[in-house]
Amino acid sequence: MEETQSPFSIKYWAEDDKPREKLMLKGKAALSDAELIAILIGSGSRNESAVELSKRILASADNQLGALGKLSIQQLMQFKGIGEAKAISIAAAMELGRRRRDESGPDLKQITSSRAVFDIMQPIIGELPHEEFWIIYLNNSNKVIYKAQLSKGGITGTLVDVRLVFKTALEHNAVSVILVHNHPSGVLKASEADKQITRQLKAAGHALDVKVLDHVIITEKSYLSFTDEGIL
Repeated sequence: MEETQSPFSIKYWAEDDKPREKLMLKGKAALSDAELIAILIGSGSRNESAVELSKRILASADNQLGALGKLSIQQLMQFKGIGEAKAISIAAAMELGRRRRDESGPDLKQITSSRAVFDIMQPIIGELPHEEFWIIYLNNSNKVIYKAQLSKGGITGTLVDVRLVFKTALEHNAVSVILVHNHPSGVLKASEADKQITRQLKAAGHALDVKVLDHVIITEKSYLSFTDEGIL
């Protein structure tokens, strides 16, 4: 006998209304508190969707996450459709949120000059016997929120994945980037390949409103900044 699906089932929702799909398509910030809780509990009851059940639970806490976090496992289980496993999931998520609030934020390093880039990256790539190309991702205060190696072994022999650079920028909500690579030879001179890659990334960043602020070449003891030299 074919299984009958409830009209409240997420399967029958419009794509934009499904919490999991909505998170994937629009990002976690686009979801309401109830939709986020609905993802935690996974399903509602026979006559109530997961989101409607989540709204009802939130309403009992005056729509305040702080008050929701104070509910015990037993209190959460008083809601029809919330068993022990779902109650524990909600309690665990609330506790993680509390611990996150209690943590002090990371001390992000701010880029105020090309020298600051050298100070951050020289210990990482300044003394390597081979070339590495890195990207530093910045927020709107020019603070470093992420840095990643883009290639290793020499720029000319490596295909730069522009899409990966800016995919990572968007994932970390970066508003600007700084390109960095080292010259093991110790020669502080920008090659044509260096300039070409800079132009390529700068053009791609412009289209996505992610600015390339500088390209810094690093050696063991010194550096060259495209911005300082007027190359960028």
